[in-house]
Amino acid sequence: MIETLARYIPEHAVKPVFDLIVANQVHLKIVNERQTRHGDYRRGPSGKHEITVNASLNKYRFLITLIHEISHLVAFERFGRNIKPHGNEWKLTFQRMMIPFIRPEIFPGQLLPLLARHFKNPSASSDTDTTLSLALKQYDAQNDKNYVFEIPYGSVFRIKNGKIFKKLAVRTKRFECIEISSGRTYLFNPNAEVELINSN
Repeated sequence: MIETLARYIPEHAVKPVFDLIVANQVHLKIVNERQTRHGDYRRGPSGKHEITVNASLNKYRFLITLIHEISHLVAFERFGRNIKPHGNEWKLTFQRMMIPFIRPEIFPGQLLPLLARHFKNPSASSDTDTTLSLALKQYDAQNDKNYVFEIPYGSVFRIKNGKIFKKLAVRTKRFECIEISSGRTYLFNPNAEVELINSN
């Protein structure tokens, strides 16, 4: 298990994460990428604590995701199964479990202040924290994707499920785009990854 973790998370996080996995009797599965989530926690029929994390995540996002999921397990065990999945009990647990990892030996210097700010009140997904999400994406394997915020207005783009949109306008923090096939309007977070088809 230690050798496996060393391939997916920063070196100085391996031992403390391994200790958390053992202490909480986690059955960790590293899986092929799912479009809708980075990771998942569930208690299996046998009572086993099963956590899955996407293999495609960079090592910093993998670490955050794994601690996020272990925090679900710990919060449910401590506060009971009736708490909200991303309610105050989980936030407090996630915050306490993540703080020991927010150190320069583990995360690059540029991420530390962003993580410190995010973990004052952690959200259900780090993707909703646009600044942190974009900073984390700099460590992804190179791809040919663009972000909605950086493509010109009037551009046509495709998202992961194949749907095609045209970028129209900005609304406060999100971008209004029209789906070409249906004519319906959708709002996109600035850090949504898209494939540019053409630019007007």
